[in-house]
Amino acid sequence: MKVIAAFLLAKLAGNEKPTKDDVKSIFDSVGAEFDEKKTDLFFSLVKDHDVTELIAAGREKMGALSSGGGGGVAMVAGGAGGDEGKAAEPAAETKKVEEEKEESDDGGMMSLFD
Repeated sequence: MKVIAAFLLAKLAGNEKPTKDDVKSIFDSVGAEFDEKKTDLFFSLVKDHDVTELIAAGREKMGALSSGGGGGVAMVAGGAGGDEGKAAEPAAETKKVEEEKEESDDGGMMSLFD
């Protein structure tokens, strides 16, 4: 990842075709350990490709992965149906209970172990 980041940093700085020496100088400038084998492998893999196309292909692959986190939000939003007011009432009651607990702090002293 460090090699990729240094390569892209060189690209962002305006270097259209960063070399291994450019990446090495970035590593040296921040005091990072330079791994020549990983750098050689990286340059052998990207030598005939456009970086913009590689990034686009990577985004497509990442988009195909399922994170599993978005389904719950859709179910909650979809579960309200036509009774939106009823769905909001329990949340308001919970908030009131939490506020009451926060207000009671035993005469201004907070306990670490409550």
